[in-house]
Amino acid sequence: MADLQDDLHTAAEVGRADEPYPQEAVVVGPEEYRPVSDPDDAPLDRARAVLAAHPVCDGYSGLPWTLRGLPWYDLDLGESAVDADLPRLRKGQVGAVFWSLHLPDGHDGGRALATTLEQLDLAQGVVAAHEAGLRPARTAGEVVDARNCGRVAVLFGPAGAPALGDSLSVLRSLHALGVRVLTLTGTSWAGPAGLTRFGEEVVREMNRLGMVADLSYASASTIRRTLVVSKAPVLFTRSGARDLRPHPANLPDDLLAAVGEAKGLCLVPLTAEQAGPTVRDVADHLDHVRTVAGPDCVGLSGTYDTGGAHPQELRDPSCYPRLIAELLRRGWEESDVALLTWGNVQRVLRASAFTAHLARERRKPSTATITTLDG
Repeated sequence: MADLQDDLHTAAEVGRADEPYPQEAVVVGPEEYRPVSDPDDAPLDRARAVLAAHPVCDGYSGLPWTLRGLPWYDLDLGESAVDADLPRLRKGQVGAVFWSLHLPDGHDGGRALATTLEQLDLAQGVVAAHEAGLRPARTAGEVVDARNCGRVAVLFGPAGAPALGDSLSVLRSLHALGVRVLTLTGTSWAGPAGLTRFGEEVVREMNRLGMVADLSYASASTIRRTLVVSKAPVLFTRSGARDLRPHPANLPDDLLAAVGEAKGLCLVPLTAEQAGPTVRDVADHLDHVRTVAGPDCVGLSGTYDTGGAHPQELRDPSCYPRLIAELLRRGWEESDVALLTWGNVQRVLRASAFTAHLARERRKPSTATITTLDG
């Protein structure tokens, strides 16, 4: 069904890959909009109503790695050992979530690919075991299908670039297995000095496949070069505003402006370390990124189950309505909230797929190697 739904968007409808895409929304009946009796509750009730129509696409979750260490768990009924079980995802009106396949420090070299595949296998098994609440998704259409069936769509990624082992064949294999986001850090071809010639070829092959580049924690040189080379929008899965809170993954205003010009997407993390200790601090970051990069270029990254501390009132995904209520109090229009929670991620997924469709007509699978290009 998802493939058919994607095919319904003709080239005339979607336009160029860097243009805004029509926003998908869940049809919400009048009963979702409850009358408000207490004026103090108005923003929270209004937030829940907006999220019923435009649920949260959460850009980063560390759940697969957390589940590796648990002997037993039940995400359906609720699991105290994790942040993001199904009851809390439903309460927070989360419609889709990216499950990270990142590796802890020290996992590199030949072991990186094996550990990434182990995480992917576990993640796919978890989704299959909770089919009443979760559904795997690889495209924007499949994300919408999952939501309309009452499930939370799970997208696999970001994975770490060290898993490739400098092999474009491995990149294609990971894509075939369902990985849709790759973080361009921690390799010889995407490091402090920026992208090498082979790194640029990796980005081009990702464009051809429809795999999205994640640039959180990447060097400024890598970010700037990727924005030039990539024909599809890029993601920053865990990046706030450096002008508000210094952190290696947060972006200075000049890079935020460049992301806006390239129609990329900065997903602000809900962590105390990067955004601050209160829900107001997170809202400040969202305000700042929206102002500098634009309303089409800001989104949400829960970063739950990553071991980090979260701001007050945002301890788990059930608290998303509190954040949205804070934004509504600040005067955000519902249309901008809809972009923040749902529409901007959908745009990036659709643009990535559209770019891949065009690229496959022009390019065959790359046979380049790091030896031939970076020799």
